[in-house]
Amino acid sequence: MSRIRGTGSSPEMRLRRLVHRMGFRYRLHAKELPGKPDMVFPSRKAIIFMHGCFWHRHGPCKLTRLPKSRLEFWKPKLEANRRRDVRIQRELRDLGWRVLVVWECEMTDTDRVASMVRQFLESGD
Repeated sequence: MSRIRGTGSSPEMRLRRLVHRMGFRYRLHAKELPGKPDMVFPSRKAIIFMHGCFWHRHGPCKLTRLPKSRLEFWKPKLEANRRRDVRIQRELRDLGWRVLVVWECEMTDTDRVASMVRQFLESGD
């Protein structure tokens, strides 16, 4: 587990390249915002988070499985991650930001992700 990076993961890099190819420009990991979002689009007041299914507890996904050992350690840790995500997204929305979460498992269908991202970034709601 120590080899797992917080930033620059393979799914995150694929998402960054996809969004860049679509013509959108962004800031990375804005430290002044709650949760240091993965991609920030200041002119659009929009944020995209790239969440790993295991670490952020993506409900319907098979990658969300729990480890087989040390459940007393992992369950509270992973649930705290999920609660923190909800809190951070609420804080960002309260500050006027629009938030999109892209899950690691969704990156297998890049056409669908591209469509979802384009719709999110081009809509100003």
